[in-house]
Amino acid sequence: MKNKTMLHPSGFEKMASIVTKVCGSTSTFVIALCIIIAWLISGPLFHYSDTWQLIINTSTTIITFLMVFLIQRSQNKDSLAIHLKLNELIAAHEYASNRLVSVEDISEEELKVLQIFFKELAAMTKNELSLHQSHSIDEVYTHHKRKHSKVKSYKRRLSEK
Repeated sequence: MKNKTMLHPSGFEKMASIVTKVCGSTSTFVIALCIIIAWLISGPLFHYSDTWQLIINTSTTIITFLMVFLIQRSQNKDSLAIHLKLNELIAAHEYASNRLVSVEDISEEELKVLQIFFKELAAMTKNELSLHQSHSIDEVYTHHKRKHSKVKSYKRRLSEK
């Protein structure tokens, strides 16, 4: 019996997935290259007319326009899947900081603050003699007051740019 909570992909989603895979293949590239070569060879036949040029320009513009949306759709789906997988790993790991679940939804300024914390975490681990010792985000937060002044100066430098 199938799980009724799982949604089935729509017809458009299936078509978009197939088109994206086909268009990214070597054979599609070779076919497109052959079409361009055939168009170039046909130039003298049509005396390099405006219509001859218009055919390739219009065709490539339409194909490019449609492919941009298909590629973006595919990228959005892949990005969402990767974020969900990473969120699952963070949520499942006993010592991971749950503050990072759905971190992609916070502001750019907040991301820059987190980046400062992770740079500090990296600096702490570089000073360790053992490769097996690790540190946590919570440990970094214990030094918050010291870092808070660094964050303020970082923000000040950003505003000066």
